[in-house]
Formats: sequence, C-alpha cells, structure tokens
Amino acid sequence: MRLALFDLDHTLLPIDSDHAWGEYTVQRGWRDPVAFKARNDAFYENYKIGKLDPVEYLMFATEAIRQRGATESIALRADYMTAVVEKHIKKPALDLLEKHRAAGDEVLMVTATNEFVTEPIAKRFGIEHLIAVQLEVGADGWYTGRSRGTPSYQAGKVERVRQWLSERGKTWADVSHSTFYSDSMNDLPLLEHVTEPVATNPDPRLRTLATERGWKIIDLFQ
Repeated sequence: MRLALFDLDHTLLPIDSDHAWGEYTVQRGWRDPVAFKARNDAFYENYKIGKLDPVEYLMFATEAIRQRGATESIALRADYMTAVVEKHIKKPALDLLEKHRAAGDEVLMVTATNEFVTEPIAKRFGIEHLIAVQLEVGADGWYTGRSRGTPSYQAGKVERVRQWLSERGKTWADVSHSTFYSDSMNDLPLLEHVTEPVATNPDPRLRTLATERGWKIIDLFQ
C-alpha cells in the first residue's frame, strides 16, 4: 500500500476553507459581522501558532449551522462551493492529485477542518477518502457543536490515519511508502511520521524547518 496524504487549507486550496465559510455566513446575514470577525480572526491566529482550542473553536464554527438547521445550512454550503471554493480550485493542485492516482497511490485528504465544510470539497477534488473533524449528531438528527472521535488536528492526524488503516485490516507497517503534503507546522506530527514529507506552500516556520531538514518544498500557487 502506498499513501498520498493531503492537507486541505493553504495546501490544496490557497485559502482556509473554514475561515472563508465563516465569512460567507456573515455575508449572508447569518452572523453579526463585528463580533464574528473578532472571534474568527482570533481563532485563526491561534491556529497559525499551534494554540487553537479545538473544542471551543468547533462550537463557535458550527454555531450558525446549528441555529439554522440542516435544510438551510446544506443549501448555503452549496452556494459557498460555487461562489467561493470553485474560484480557488487550481490546476497545479489537480495535476498533483492526478500524478498520485496515476502512480496507483491511495489518496486521502487529512484536514483539521470539520466534515460539514470539507465533504463537498473532497468530492470536488475527486478524493474518495476524507479524514476530517467528525461532528457529533444529537437526538434531533443535527449537529451538537461537539466532535466525535479523535479530532484530526496535530497528533490526532496520525491517530486518525492509523484508525483508517485499521478499518481496512492494515497498520502503518503495511504502508510501503507514504507522502504527506502540508503547509503548516501544526501538521509536524504527521509530516515526521510519513516516508516523504512535503512542505507545500509552507508557512514561514515550516519553510524554515523543511529547509533545515532537507524536506522537499513546493509552492503550488505562485
């Protein structure tokens, strides 16, 4: 088994899909613009320096869809895909995915963004296997704002890939070669775990570390 693992935000996409989704809900009048921007930007800054509280952030990030319910939220997500995400689907990212498919690699998206936001994005990229933050569903059949299972954030990404392999009767030892593409120092645990770490559109800290360690560095969106 050969694995090609891809982070999403600022890796396959030149934007942060979760941050952009939040801003889109503001544009559509679902959130108070001033209060939302202050909290959203603060969470994003904490994410960049590796200090995000995933429990607190997930409750905040899902507030609008929890208030609006499934029908309105799914409809707005479709609009978001057309109005925002589609504009940021770039040929270099699609070509890179195709290169791994042609080589017979198993392609997975491994992202810290929740599954509600990322499911249609993974489908748009043609990626069958999505590892994202899983959302707990309550008795009413809709999201509670809490996660279920291990969040795919920092070291949780290594564990979630291990679980994905276990579901298929395999372990990391069965993987003959693994590549992971990421832009963020938050993903250092998985970058250090794979055969071939690739710093992709890396943030300054990851670019420095990748240079020091001799890791491959690519910039898809120059």
